[in-house]
Amino acid sequence: MQSINTIGVYTLCKREIWRFCKVWNQTVIAPVITTLLFLAIMILARGHGTDSSSSARPDIDGIGFNQFIAPGLIMMAIVQNAFANTSSSLMIAKIQGVIIDILMPPLTGAEITFSLVVGGIVRGLSVGIVVMASVYCFVPFTMEHPFIGLFYVLSASIMLALLGVLTGVWSQTFDQLSAITNYIITPLAFLSGTFYSIKQLPEFWYHVCHFNPFFYMIDGFRYAIIGYTDGGVGTGMIVLTATNVVLWVWVLRMFKSGYRLKS
Repeated sequence: MQSINTIGVYTLCKREIWRFCKVWNQTVIAPVITTLLFLAIMILARGHGTDSSSSARPDIDGIGFNQFIAPGLIMMAIVQNAFANTSSSLMIAKIQGVIIDILMPPLTGAEITFSLVVGGIVRGLSVGIVVMASVYCFVPFTMEHPFIGLFYVLSASIMLALLGVLTGVWSQTFDQLSAITNYIITPLAFLSGTFYSIKQLPEFWYHVCHFNPFFYMIDGFRYAIIGYTDGGVGTGMIVLTATNVVLWVWVLRMFKSGYRLKS
């Protein structure tokens, strides 16, 4: 049985984390500002203020609109940055011709995947902590189910980090990378029930939403914070776990074959 290259894994993990820490103003602070702008726009568009009386107004099954959208905005910031970290890392390495620095060391596909995903998770969690603290200043909330929240944050970060690896490997130009982000990732995120309950949708679209894994990560994290769910916590855990297993195997096969990496 082949032993794990702990030094190589640690070094690559450190590289991935240090890469986004070097530009923290762009990778951590900017998402906070974007999230707060989304929060402000949605609240103002609904004619709500941030005071306790208006935020307590029942909007969705007795839950204030401010409290309803806050968990989704936090989760969106987390997963978008997890995806951006892995996809941009591979894309930049390929464009600059230094992808060989990742492929040549004695690291297996699993070790490379693990290291890249760890970088994505750390960036996602870093952004999530800062965003959560910032949102709390305007929309106070309590974490009703912290362990469920941790599961969904980690599972969602892993899923988007793996999708980022797939996108980074597949993309040969920044245009292709942007296409995946703009036409797949962003629509799935925005149509996941972040700003509304899927119970408000027509029956056909209500059922379609259940095929969107982004819905389950938003829904599960919302349940962890405010105790409200549209799709079921257990179902969400199963869907995210199964999705991560499929993505992990897919990524390993791409690294093993050298698809768009060795040519």
